[in-house]
Order: sequence, then structure tokens, then C-alpha cells
Amino acid sequence: MRKLYYAALAYMIAGLLSGIYFRELTKATGFHGETMLSILHTHLLILGMFFFLIVIALEKLYSLTNNRLFTLFFWTYNVGVIWTITLMAVHGTRDVLHLPSGPAISGMAGMGHIILSIALVLFFIILKDALFPKTINH
Repeated sequence: MRKLYYAALAYMIAGLLSGIYFRELTKATGFHGETMLSILHTHLLILGMFFFLIVIALEKLYSLTNNRLFTLFFWTYNVGVIWTITLMAVHGTRDVLHLPSGPAISGMAGMGHIILSIALVLFFIILKDALFPKTINH
């Protein structure tokens, strides 16, 4: 339960800091336009803080952390979110600085989404096991 709390807290801090980073970088460079930085704040708060707050509530009800897949899910999910967010920050910063991003950054960001997708599948397996426990029929 403690690691879920600290994950939510860390994503809240990162989400707030990313909002400041977006505002200050675009103000300093006089940038007006579309950039990935504008959605970084929301992604961190929803995929990070709010998601883990919901997992905390589900943990309280169903003891999700008792599932043998939980640790794999937890670390896969965090790697996926951090990977995706990092590439969004790189891409957005390059946009604001008028530097080309190229296909390598897009491809790497896609890998982050794949990792996140794997983690979400694991989460739904864990959730299904908690909601519908297997019973032994004799």
C-alpha cells in the first residue's frame, strides 16, 4: 500500500512540475503553438496520480497486491508511463526550441505505449482475479 501512495505522490509532484516547465519554457522562448508539453501535465496527473489513487482504493477493497502478478504490473506500468512521459517531454521541448524530432523519437514513444499496454493487460488480469476468485468445485 505504501508504494502505491508514494507512486501517486511522485506523479503528482512530477505533474505539477511539468506544468511549470511548460509555462516557463514557452514564456521564455515566446513560443505560441502546439506542443506535447501542453499535455504532459495532464498525462502525469491522470496516468500517474489519479490511476494510483484508484489502485489504492481497489487495494483496500480487494488486496490486489496479494496477486503474484502485481509486482510485475507495478514496475511495468511505471516503466511504461515514465518512458512515454520522457519522450513526450523530449518531443515537446524540441518543438518549443524549433528543433526537428524525427522518427526515432516517435518510434521510442511508441515503445512506451506498448509497455503501458502490456501493464494494463496485467492490471486487468489482476483485477479479474480479485473480482471473480476461482472456486474449487467438488
